Amino acid sequence: MASNPSNLWVLLGLGLAGIFLFTKKFKKVLREDFGAFILKLQLLPPPQPAPPKAPHPLTGLTFAVSDLFEIEGYVTGFGHPDWAKTHEAASQTSAVVSTLVEGGATCVGKTVVDELAYSITGENRHYGTPTNPVEPARVPGGSSSGAAVAVAANLVDFSLGVDTVGGVRVPAGFCGIIGFRPSYGAISKIGVLPVSASLDTVGWFAKDPNILRRVGHVLLQSAFGGQRSPRQIIMADDCFQSLKIPIDRVSQVVVKSTEKHFGRQLLKHEILDVYLNSKVPSLKEFRSKKTNGEVKTSSIRLLANVMQLLHRYEFRSNHEEWINTVKPILEPNFSAQMNEIVDLSDAEIELCKSIREEMGSAINSLLKDDGILVVPTTAYLPPKIGGKEILSEEFQSSLFGLMSIASLSGCCQVTVPLGYYNKCPISVSLIARHGSDRFLLDTVQTMYKTLQEQAETYVNSTWSNTDSGENSAEMAKEKGNQAFKEQKWQKAISYYNEAIKLNDKNATYFSNRAAAYLELGSFQQAEADCSNAINLDKKNVKAYLRRGTAREMLGYYKDAIEDFKYALVLEPTNKRASVSAERLRKVFSAGY
Repeated sequence: MASNPSNLWVLLGLGLAGIFLFTKKFKKVLREDFGAFILKLQLLPPPQPAPPKAPHPLTGLTFAVSDLFEIEGYVTGFGHPDWAKTHEAASQTSAVVSTLVEGGATCVGKTVVDELAYSITGENRHYGTPTNPVEPARVPGGSSSGAAVAVAANLVDFSLGVDTVGGVRVPAGFCGIIGFRPSYGAISKIGVLPVSASLDTVGWFAKDPNILRRVGHVLLQSAFGGQRSPRQIIMADDCFQSLKIPIDRVSQVVVKSTEKHFGRQLLKHEILDVYLNSKVPSLKEFRSKKTNGEVKTSSIRLLANVMQLLHRYEFRSNHEEWINTVKPILEPNFSAQMNEIVDLSDAEIELCKSIREEMGSAINSLLKDDGILVVPTTAYLPPKIGGKEILSEEFQSSLFGLMSIASLSGCCQVTVPLGYYNKCPISVSLIARHGSDRFLLDTVQTMYKTLQEQAETYVNSTWSNTDSGENSAEMAKEKGNQAFKEQKWQKAISYYNEAIKLNDKNATYFSNRAAAYLELGSFQQAEADCSNAINLDKKNVKAYLRRGTAREMLGYYKDAIEDFKYALVLEPTNKRASVSAERLRKVFSAGY
C-alpha cells in the first residue's frame, strides 16, 4: 500500500520536533565545551626568537581566562549580564594575560565565573553552570568554575582564575585537577576586576605539575634553578579530623609519599587550633564578641568568619555604587550578606584586619623558609547540584575555615588531586610561607607522581576495605583521639583498647593510649604501652618522648635521658626532647 505523502511530512515533522525537544532538554550534556566558555577568541604569541636564543617557555600551550580578566576589545562580564551591559569593552589586556601570551602561550577564550565571582559553588543561573567533567551531577566549585572545567575536560593546557576565599582551590579540588593560589601580591592584578582587594590573588589550574610549574615561573618572573627540598612537613591533625571521608584516605597518602621522598624524620604534627589560639591574640577578642563566651568555637571556625566579613565588606566597598545604581537581580543569599555588612562597625573591621596581620606572622613563623603545612582542601566531597548541603552552616564554616588559613595569612597554597572516593574527586592541600611560591611549585613537582601512586595503592589495598578490621580499628582510634581532645581520658583509653583488640600491630594505638595514661598519672601503664609501640616501630618519636616522661615520673632518670636522646636522634629539632634531656642531665648529675 502506497504511503500518503502528507502523512510522511507529518511524521517527519513530529520526528524533527522530538529531536529538537530532546536536544533542548539535554543541551548541557551535548555541549562540547562542558559549558565552560563564555567567549571563544584567540590571542597568538609573538614569533619565536632566532637561534641561538631559547624558544618562548610556554610555546605550544593553550589557556583560557576567567571572565574577570580584561582583554582588549572585549567586555569583561563578571558573571552577570547586567554588568556586561553597563560596561565598555576593555581598552587594554590585563598584565597577567599579556605576560602569558608573550611567554609563548595562546589564549583561546574567556570562561564562566559565579555571579559577580562571589560564591564558591561554581553555579551561575545567567550563563549556565559548567559541567563537572568528573561527576556531572555535582557542582564544579567556584568562583572560577569554567576555568577549572576547561582544564579538567582537556580543552586547554592551563587556565587562570581569581582566588579570594577559595576561587581556585575549591574548583581544583572538586574537578580533580591541580590549583595554585600564589602568595598575596606575588602576581600583578592590573586589569583584573577586584572582588576583595586584601584577599584577591591571581591563580591558575593545570593537570600536569610540570605545566603548573612552567606557568608559575613565567608569572612569578623567577629563573629556573636548583630545587629546594622541604625540611619539615607538618600535618595539621585537627584539620584532618574534619574530613567526611576516612581520614587515612588522605593523610596516609601524604605520609607515605613524604617517607619515600624525604624520610620519616621530616614529618611533624600540629594541632593548628591550639597553635593559632596562642599566636593570633586578637582572636580572643573576636571570639568574645561573636560567642559572648558561651560556646567554645575553634580558632579555624572563627577565622572562617573573619575572612567572610572582610570578603563581604571589601566587595561591598568596591561595587556598592554599581549595585545601587543598576539594581541587578542577585541571588537572595548574596543580598542578605551584603545587608549584613551595613551593621558592621569600623572597630570590628579593624579587628578583622589585625587578625589578618597576625595570621601572616603566625603561619610564616610555623613554616619558616622550608616548611610545608598539609591540610585537607575541603572536608566534604563535591555537593550535588541543587543540594541543600552546600548552603548549610556546617558545610560553609568547615570549607571557609580551611580556606582562611592561606587567604588570611597571604601564604601560597596548592591543591593536589588524590584520586577518587565514591566516584568523586578528593584532594589535599600544601601550604608554604608567603613568598615561597617557587619552593612550593618545586615540591609539588617532586611529590606529585608518588602521591598519585600512593593514592592508587591505598584504593587497591585490602586495608581500604570499609569492612576490614584495620578500618574499624582506625575508626576506634579516631574516636579515642576526639575523646582525648575533650580531655575525657578514661573514655579515650576505652576506644584505644578497642583499636588494639582489632589490630595489635599498630604502634600509634599503643602510643596514643600511653598519652591518655600519662594524663591520668598511670605511669607504669604508659611506660609499658610506649615499649610496645617502640617494638612495633623503632622510629616512633612520640613513643620515646612519652616513655621518657613516664620514666622520669617513675624516677628512672637515666633511662628517661636515653629515651629523650634517642628522640633527638630521630628528630634533631624536637625542642621537647632537647629541653627534657638537658633538664634530666642536670638532675642526674646532681646526684640522683
